[in-house]
Amino acid sequence: MKQTAKNILSNKAVSAFLVLFVMSLFVGLKSPYFFTAGNFFNVLRQISIYGILAVAEALVIITGNIDLSVGYLFGLCGVFTAVLANAAVPAFLILPLVMLIGALIGCFSGFLVTKVGISAFIATLGVQNICRGSALLITGGNAISYKSSISVLGAGYLGSWPVSALIMISVGIFFAWVMQYTQFGRNVFASGSNIRSAKLAGIAVDRVRITVFAICGALCGLCGIIQSGNLHSAEAAAGAGFELNAIAAVVIGGTSMAGGEGTIIGVLIGAAIMGVLKNAFVLLRISAYWQIIVLGFVVILAVLADSLKQKRAER
Repeated sequence: MKQTAKNILSNKAVSAFLVLFVMSLFVGLKSPYFFTAGNFFNVLRQISIYGILAVAEALVIITGNIDLSVGYLFGLCGVFTAVLANAAVPAFLILPLVMLIGALIGCFSGFLVTKVGISAFIATLGVQNICRGSALLITGGNAISYKSSISVLGAGYLGSWPVSALIMISVGIFFAWVMQYTQFGRNVFASGSNIRSAKLAGIAVDRVRITVFAICGALCGLCGIIQSGNLHSAEAAAGAGFELNAIAAVVIGGTSMAGGEGTIIGVLIGAAIMGVLKNAFVLLRISAYWQIIVLGFVVILAVLADSLKQKRAER
């Protein structure tokens, strides 16, 4: 019995869910508004971008890399959404075009990491600044308003459900299936756990990693459309700081920063924890500045726990 309980708790996704459950119970006891349908859908809408970005970041981290450009990349993609909408490009074309732009930028990051040999940290930090500067050049530092039916992806509802939340759930289910049941998913894990063994097994590690960066970029494009659609406008700094939120959700959800380990379900639970935490600060009327401090500590503790587990496994 004790061994079974230990095995369950050793599952990072289960542990993350227990944290989410305890947090929700605590906030619910402190605020009667927390367990209302309105607040539930509000939290879902708020975490939709975090969730999609976290899935994108998780794919990269599982391969043993990291992408620090996701925040400003999705901000740039939001700007492209506004530009295309104002140029009267049909909504059904904006989605694939913006996601393609994101994928191409992601490919560029992957190329720098795999073919040029620049560390992922430095390469994506450089791409982050390229995205930021490009968005500022296009917008002149101002917000760009637009009207297009594409905004339904960010501002629309299907009954009581935010469309953005349904997109996040769909993305999560799809990539959970890909990572668990397809050869590509197995190749992603292999590329992050042991590169040499993966290459000996005939896996094209560089191709897998570039593909993962491209997928990450495409999902950033989707986030840019959702964010700008929610606001009916786009600005260069729309995604500032979102990379930290995405990485936090990934680590909290049990994905190892060393690569080769993680689950998409765990990542989405991590995003939910982030959403509940932010919602709790609002409901309990705690200063927003404390959110930043707490987020920093949460990331440090999550990475520390993962590091300690890795060291124990090596002994």
